[in-house]
Amino acid sequence: MTTLQQDIRSSVKQALATLYGAELPDTQIQVAPTRKEFEGHFTVMCFPFSKVAGKKPQDVAQDLGVYLAETFDFISSFNVIQGFLNLVIADSYWLAFLKQAAAPGFGSHPSTGKTMMVEFSSPNTNKPLHLGHVRNILLGWSTAQLLQNAGHKVIKAQVINDRGIAICKSMLAWQLFADGATPASMQKKSDHFVGHWYVFFEQKFREEYAAWQSTAAAQAVIEAKNTKNESPEDYFKAFKNTYFNEYSDLGKQARAMLLRWEAHDPDTLALWKKMNQWVYEGFDQTYDALGVQFDKVYYESDTYLLGKDLIAQGVETGVFYAKPDGSVWIDLTDEKLDHKLVLRSDGTSVYITQDIGMARMRSETYGMDGSIYVVADEQDYHFQVLFAILKRMGEPYAHGLHHLSYGMVELTTGRMKSREGTVVDADDLVAEVIDMAATEAADRGDASELAHSQRQEIARRVGLGALKYFILKVNPRKRMVYDPKEAIDMQGHTGPTIQYAYVRIQNVLRKGGSTTILPAGYTTLQPAERQLVNWLYHYPDHTAEAAGNHDPSILANYLYDLAKLYNQMYHDLRILQAESESAMQFRICLSSVAGQVLQHGMTLLGIDMPERM
Repeated sequence: MTTLQQDIRSSVKQALATLYGAELPDTQIQVAPTRKEFEGHFTVMCFPFSKVAGKKPQDVAQDLGVYLAETFDFISSFNVIQGFLNLVIADSYWLAFLKQAAAPGFGSHPSTGKTMMVEFSSPNTNKPLHLGHVRNILLGWSTAQLLQNAGHKVIKAQVINDRGIAICKSMLAWQLFADGATPASMQKKSDHFVGHWYVFFEQKFREEYAAWQSTAAAQAVIEAKNTKNESPEDYFKAFKNTYFNEYSDLGKQARAMLLRWEAHDPDTLALWKKMNQWVYEGFDQTYDALGVQFDKVYYESDTYLLGKDLIAQGVETGVFYAKPDGSVWIDLTDEKLDHKLVLRSDGTSVYITQDIGMARMRSETYGMDGSIYVVADEQDYHFQVLFAILKRMGEPYAHGLHHLSYGMVELTTGRMKSREGTVVDADDLVAEVIDMAATEAADRGDASELAHSQRQEIARRVGLGALKYFILKVNPRKRMVYDPKEAIDMQGHTGPTIQYAYVRIQNVLRKGGSTTILPAGYTTLQPAERQLVNWLYHYPDHTAEAAGNHDPSILANYLYDLAKLYNQMYHDLRILQAESESAMQFRICLSSVAGQVLQHGMTLLGIDMPERM
């Protein structure tokens, strides 16, 4: 089926040929939706036609408007604003379109035959998931859903960072101070239990550090190393890492534990597996609460040695170069990315080494056409370098790589700090929004006649809808502040507002009978109906744009506008007490299609719709 834009472009080409004998390529005929402040549905920019027509753009627009309105039935009228031709589409076209929109599958796109991987979440096993992870998870999940809706085969993956010094800190704290405690004995969710010991380690480390600062050894260090004559307080703030690596007893024990892990010490591995398993069980519960699943889970302990062979091959082919100390680098100065280390002088990997190896391994496994990495904007430079290296290596998938970079999410009280235990855990966040939704409903007396279990399920859907929509409506590149009270507002730009429009539609359909069959006698649309049908027409374009730009906020904001337009029609026009039987049946059909689109779109965002509120 051709789109309206294609039909208009074809019609304009015919008009130009007939009126001026001009043949213009499609690229010079620009058709876009008309801006909201002007009358019309689609706008043709006529400035490019001025030269071939020998007329001013506004005169060309007038000529074209007359010709199109007289020649093509799907154009009912027009108006000209300077060199812009605004076209009003005939009601007969919108009625024919609504029949197609009522059919199953509206908004979904045919298969492209391409395979895409979306990597998201990728947490560390030393702490539970928190608010920052939630933004990552929601962006990754909805991007995967959008790509799948766009016709791609999608693999949802995560890489769990399950090794390293941070994990050893949790293990050591449990070993030294837990006295055999378990999640069950402390009545803690298992990933929170492990995160507790990570924070506990940091507390003990700060105590040790504070005690060390007053010793003679510390004063000697100050005299020897504080060459800038900073105050002891300022100097020690910047000295913590050095202290951990060179002087701290806890640091020494943690590093020794990491060495034992790398040497495959049986007792260390057993403790590592036990504590990681606790974390995985907790992660799975949080993912279930958020409605998220993964097709493939990678573990850094299995992948951290990948890439070394590719680096060696790249040295032979001249992609990389070795320095006299044995370290391996790549020169990316021509791309303004400087020289980048890819292998240390002792032969050990850096992060980008395993990323190179992972990219090759995943391509060989899945034959992917592209990958989307959902990672915070703190890693922008890393991914610029990674993608440049993979292109330099000639990897066939390299041009299909994308870093879905997103800004930090903060609370109204400011930034979170994992080491200090001031983060907002994802589980607490979910529980809070669900509780707020339940309280809001109870205060309004909504659905009070329903069973307790039904009210709980409604609160779950509304609360999670509030959380997810509030995060997804913001362009990923922007930093944002999460405000739970604003997110749950039934009158604002929120998920519950959209859900309420959907519930309103379901009430109409329960009372009037659901139908997607248009009445034959209804031929002239009211302005509110026409606006709503026109906006429904653009739904597939918005899903495609959101997928192509890896930006769920495009769809989220479309759905909010759709909910507003439905509410406008609901208030402007009677539905079940319409002026005629055909008007009632048409508005019920229009309501049904709007409800289908709202539900389909919110599902792509990972949001469940309630039937009642």
